[in-house]
Amino acid sequence: MLILALAMLAALPMAARAADRDRLEAFLNVTGFDVALESIKLAAGAAPKMLGVEPDVFGRDWTRLTDEVFDTEGMHAMALDILEQTLSDELLAHAAGFYATDLGQRLVVAENASHMMEDDGEKQRIGRGLLADMEDENPERLEYFRRMGAAIDASGMGARALQQIQFRFLLAASAAGVIELKMDPADLRAMMAAQEEALQRDLRASGLAASAYTYRGFSDAEVEAYAEALEHPDMQRVYELMNAVQYELMANRFEVLAARMADLHPGQEL
Repeated sequence: MLILALAMLAALPMAARAADRDRLEAFLNVTGFDVALESIKLAAGAAPKMLGVEPDVFGRDWTRLTDEVFDTEGMHAMALDILEQTLSDELLAHAAGFYATDLGQRLVVAENASHMMEDDGEKQRIGRGLLADMEDENPERLEYFRRMGAAIDASGMGARALQQIQFRFLLAASAAGVIELKMDPADLRAMMAAQEEALQRDLRASGLAASAYTYRGFSDAEVEAYAEALEHPDMQRVYELMNAVQYELMANRFEVLAARMADLHPGQEL
């Protein structure tokens, strides 16, 4: 389970002393990362569509299965296992120090609510409307959101990581007999590579809309302060770690989901 996350983290500088588990628990709570992990379950709705199947064909079995596979306590424990090996006390203290402030805690409340919003389409619709207004009336605020997005994914691994999740899911589904792949893994990977740039653009656009929605109750000065905090090198390293953990958990859970889906419906061709 740790292979992808540790591979992503291999290039990051590691401190000699990792953070202890109690401090990591507090870190997950104060930063809202525990809620972000819990929201991974919402991504399960996309799994059947990757295979050309609508989730409602499974009925109650689908809800039961996703509750079991995307077990919150299990994902929380996995995240702690990875962060215990990779997150230093120094980086933990830097991020927790910001998020423990009044502004930081208000940001976490807003982010938690946004993470757990099930209707992502509504979030995107409202966010895009806010962005359109900003382009004409407040371009500086729009630029703050662009800076935030660039800082949160400074390494640009978002699109590649999501493609890796899909790749692992499709291969696991094929191995479980849920689908029959009509192209070999090398061709599938090449096709995804050709689509990476377009996916990256889509992610930036959806990220901007999500930010406009999530932080709509914050002033320009507060949004600017958040952008500056996220651009700090230590905060960027923390986000690289948290992104890698979240992506690995998603990939791991989707692989398990693919194997379990074999019990829900007969195989289909892809």
